[in-house]
Amino acid sequence: MKGTEFLWSQRHFPWRVMETLTAAAPAGSFFPSFLLLACGTLVAALLGCAHRLGLFYQLMHKVDKASIQHGGENVAAVLRAHGVRFLFTLVGGHISPILVACEKLGIRVVDTRHEVTAVFAADAVARLTGTVGVAAVTAGPGLTNTVTAVKNAQIAQSPVLLLGGAASTLLQNRGALQAIDQMALFRPLCKFCASVRRVRDIVPTLRAAMVAAQSGTPGPVFVELPVDVLYPYFIVQKEMVPAKPPKGLVARMVTWYLENHLANLFAGAWEPRPEGPLPLDIPQASPQQVQRCVEILSRAKRPLVVLGSQALLPPIPADRLRTAVETLGIPCFLGGMARGLLGRNHPLHIRQNRSAALKKADVVLLAGIVCDFRLSYGRVLSRSSKIIIVNRNRKEMLMNSDMFWKPQEAVQGDVGSFVVTLAEGLKGQTWASDWAEELRQADRQKEQTFREKALTPVGQHLNPVRVLQLVEEILPDNTILVVDGGDFVGTAAHLVQPRGPLRWLDPGAFGTLGVGAGFALGAKLCRPDAEVWCLFGDGAFGYSLIEFDTFVRHKIPVIALVGNDAGWTQISREQVPCLGSNVACGLAYTDYHKAAMGLGAQGLLLSREKDQVVEVLRDAQQQCRDGHPVVVNILIGRTDFRDGSIAV
Repeated sequence: MKGTEFLWSQRHFPWRVMETLTAAAPAGSFFPSFLLLACGTLVAALLGCAHRLGLFYQLMHKVDKASIQHGGENVAAVLRAHGVRFLFTLVGGHISPILVACEKLGIRVVDTRHEVTAVFAADAVARLTGTVGVAAVTAGPGLTNTVTAVKNAQIAQSPVLLLGGAASTLLQNRGALQAIDQMALFRPLCKFCASVRRVRDIVPTLRAAMVAAQSGTPGPVFVELPVDVLYPYFIVQKEMVPAKPPKGLVARMVTWYLENHLANLFAGAWEPRPEGPLPLDIPQASPQQVQRCVEILSRAKRPLVVLGSQALLPPIPADRLRTAVETLGIPCFLGGMARGLLGRNHPLHIRQNRSAALKKADVVLLAGIVCDFRLSYGRVLSRSSKIIIVNRNRKEMLMNSDMFWKPQEAVQGDVGSFVVTLAEGLKGQTWASDWAEELRQADRQKEQTFREKALTPVGQHLNPVRVLQLVEEILPDNTILVVDGGDFVGTAAHLVQPRGPLRWLDPGAFGTLGVGAGFALGAKLCRPDAEVWCLFGDGAFGYSLIEFDTFVRHKIPVIALVGNDAGWTQISREQVPCLGSNVACGLAYTDYHKAAMGLGAQGLLLSREKDQVVEVLRDAQQQCRDGHPVVVNILIGRTDFRDGSIAV
């Protein structure tokens, strides 16, 4: 038997080893052979134990017991090497070394009043910069407070890195303070989850997390950092190893185990390691797929493009994508982060009556958008239309295609790159102008309906349509719009236009309330020269109000417009007719502007008694430009877009 065959048999089929030894041994030598096998098994077990305890690694890599370095410095070094400029957090003892180290390396640490805001802010940074947004929160409740924001980032496909503190490696599953199974909590929410068990593993684990967040379909990643891999050796030693010499055999064995565990934690901790970014894996459409799509579109008479958030992902810059869309010359609808791609009032941008347009189109390109509830699960698509769909995620790309629609071409790849290549293949192609004009005419009719609605008197307070029309008129070109709410925000989505690409932030398909303050925080830090306007419903504003303390402390000026109709009106409108009760839907006409003033911000009121809307909005602008966060409390009537009426 050859050596390798013997090892394979020894590992997987021990009874064959016994047969071999018995056959080879002379009579009466079974016991020595058995003893040899037992000794070999024992040696293998001891070697395995030594490896598990890190004894071999410690032979080759020293423990610097005099060093005052700590694992937080390794974390900060990786973040800096990846171009991270902001770390959002709510402080906790588990993660203090990370915060201190980041501050020393010039990474701005921004502390919020709720952990969910920190993750929303990181999400906004990711969307606006195309890099990874980073938040760090403490163990247990600190992490559970982030779950909604992490899930929102997952559905919105935002590359967010969440760093979470944890109990020390020896005390996990032993009832330590704030110790829960955090990995089980985040595995369903994140593309990548890892728990760091040794200081030397911090750098490679974070680099792997960073590349995972941005590769393929982007999304959130989670890295758990137990407290004993973050603090310096001398502090961990003091907490882990008894100060007095042990007495008795058992105590000595326990002390040896603790000392060895400590040594394994810090062995090789400060050896130089690569810290920079790893190559990303971004799927690309094949030339053959692109060519087939070129041929389909070249024969179209009434083509239509629907662009979603994925189109704005790197590596294609927004300006280059805009040029490609203009080169195509196909009328398009823009959703999610693609809103504003073509600026205001672009002739190719169709804003109203999307369902009707999709029914009439003979070729539809769904670029970075999926057939979920937003497209009625695909039912808005005509059976006679040829559908081209492009997405990085194959599962999402084919959602509901087994029931309500069928793609002519399903292309898994980066959306922006595909659109650019497609435009090159169709260069010089033109389509009949009457198709685009037909769609624009429908837009004009809808806009006339809104103009009429703006003139309709309301029973009390201000007409929200008129208010939002005036907001649209005075917004500067450098505005970033953040929207957080139901009824008021639904109205704003029809009336207020983003001024350019990457200037609109909404929660995305998860429909999460409470994103406003975090998104505004991240947006203003990324784009300090922009005016950040937050459009809140009064219900949604309850989540964000306390963060005006954050804006004041960190000197971050933003403008919040609160559409205050004293209720959860979007729910009430359906609940009352269906179920005959307004229970739990009523709020008060709260003085949100005064509450903001109590936190140190500026507060303004707009009501029927003080209806100089433009003057008040200009005042808010000026105060914001002077460096103050501002809340404008707008008392409004209730709108109903289903029949064009305005409710009292």
